[in-house]
Amino acid sequence: MSEAPVRTVHGTDGVHAETRLRDPGFVMSGHHCHSCYELIYVHSGECRFLINDRISDLREGDFMLIPPMVLHYTRYVFGPCVRTVMLFRREDVSEEVLRRMPRSERFFSETSVFQAPSQARDQITQYIARLTAEDGTADLFSAPLRKCFLQALLLTCARLCVFRPGTVGDIQTTDQQIMNAARFISENYMRPLSTQEVAQAVGFSPNYLSRRFRQSAGIGLHEYIVFVRLHHAAQELIATFDSITDIALRCGFSDSNYFKDSFKKKYGVTPREYRKMS
Repeated sequence: MSEAPVRTVHGTDGVHAETRLRDPGFVMSGHHCHSCYELIYVHSGECRFLINDRISDLREGDFMLIPPMVLHYTRYVFGPCVRTVMLFRREDVSEEVLRRMPRSERFFSETSVFQAPSQARDQITQYIARLTAEDGTADLFSAPLRKCFLQALLLTCARLCVFRPGTVGDIQTTDQQIMNAARFISENYMRPLSTQEVAQAVGFSPNYLSRRFRQSAGIGLHEYIVFVRLHHAAQELIATFDSITDIALRCGFSDSNYFKDSFKKKYGVTPREYRKMS
């Protein structure tokens, strides 16, 4: 099975934002991650995110904050969706603002999902509109203004939004099975896994699971297994001094060269370079 491309989108030089209309005909080229934060707001419609082993459906008024280097993929399976994507760095948020966010430092270390109440959406969209308008301006004032508007938006969200861990909304039964398959992979990635074993764990036939997994999550089952293994390998490269070969074997890779090639394709650097950077 050929692997879908994975893009590493490197950091922004400040705060940036864009609002676009997406429809089901729009297909991302593959999973990707950023070296900066990504804050998504849904103005209308719905969209689906696959983040690690979680499927989240975002609806009108929903925010999602994705930390750096978290692999994710977006699909627009429910019809047209208008959403704003905001990119920023940790240093674009002052310590004063950070202290007022839910869970403070933890807020920026985890994927967060929160919702703007209907009565607060006009105020929130005004800040987003100012932010996106300044993104199209290039003068001495635009960069600091974008930073100010971002922090005002975050403070307004901290004051008015409803913060919830986990997924937003109800997941259809078949999608719940896909989530169960993703969770089974996350719990067993360190050993050899076959499509038949994963299918048996969730009560599907292998062919149906493969087809349904790609339709629902936007990624092939085998590709997802590789991505989960790479995610854990990246964590171990930072947290341990073990050899790269030992980490590869412990994360389910039987071929260290395949591990190195796959790692560079996802993160844009070799495992050794990633460890040095971290």
